Amino acid sequence: MIIFCILALKYSTNIQHFTETTNIIRINSVKCLNHNHAVFFFRTDIHPMVAIDQKIRDIIEFLGLNNHSFAKQIGVTSTTIDSITTGRLQSDGSRKRTKPGYDLLERIISEFDIDPEYLFGRSTTMTRQALPKAPTYGGIPQVVAVNQEGHENIVYVPSKARAGYLDGYGDMEYIETLPSFHMPHLTNGTFRCFEVQGNSMVRTFFDGDLVFGKYVEALSDIKDGRVYVIVSKNDGIVLKRVINRIEERGKLILKSDNKNGHYPTYTINSDEIMEAWYVTMFASKQMPEPVDVYDRLHDLETKIVSLEEALQQKS
Repeated sequence: MIIFCILALKYSTNIQHFTETTNIIRINSVKCLNHNHAVFFFRTDIHPMVAIDQKIRDIIEFLGLNNHSFAKQIGVTSTTIDSITTGRLQSDGSRKRTKPGYDLLERIISEFDIDPEYLFGRSTTMTRQALPKAPTYGGIPQVVAVNQEGHENIVYVPSKARAGYLDGYGDMEYIETLPSFHMPHLTNGTFRCFEVQGNSMVRTFFDGDLVFGKYVEALSDIKDGRVYVIVSKNDGIVLKRVINRIEERGKLILKSDNKNGHYPTYTINSDEIMEAWYVTMFASKQMPEPVDVYDRLHDLETKIVSLEEALQQKS
């Protein structure tokens, strides 16, 4: 039996009635600060509790998140959440689930305003207040920048502005604080420039590169295997190669080009996506290394030139 202790009620309270109507057991009485009080213990085994791992799965589903984005918001790894909700595979084929610690539960409660009574099985109300309705994906950017001639400018989002962009992407005043410029050959649509952060797309893009994305008017237009900048409240701004499963599952599959094992593939729900930008060009400080085929062609050309010079000398 799990019990919680309180030290509160004065003897002037009708204790017999109180204990009979509230599922509380009176254990003993003590003296405290010259007032009579009674020590009580709340019984939590009166009503069967739903397992805590199921509670956390329900919270993730209610919020419209996946394990990866949920873990990111509370500052833990997705492996930690997986071990709680799914469990670690054992040698006999069973799964052993990890019990969440106090610190993790506290983060869940504070980050998502979850009612603690719900987590401990004493309430069926999950949140302490109604969550705002998630916005649907818009067919046009909420804010665009134009120059004095009326032509659209390309807004540049550097790495240091990523956090602010999540809240200000629809705020005209915020967008005006970001650098912007005009590129004559990028006119068929609305474009935005993002600075690449991190190494998840190494082999294609490097940290500090600039990618230019064209705004995607409908998520159904996203093409499999292409590279996009995806903006969402839960995952922030990410540059990924995308597989579109919006129609079948209501999700996008996000993949990294870096195959060193540190950047797992994950999914994102369509209702989490605030913006999607199709990468059409990029600028990089990294000069690509010559590929092996190029090296061999170069050697072959050198030998041909040397042979031609030798033949000319003989003639």
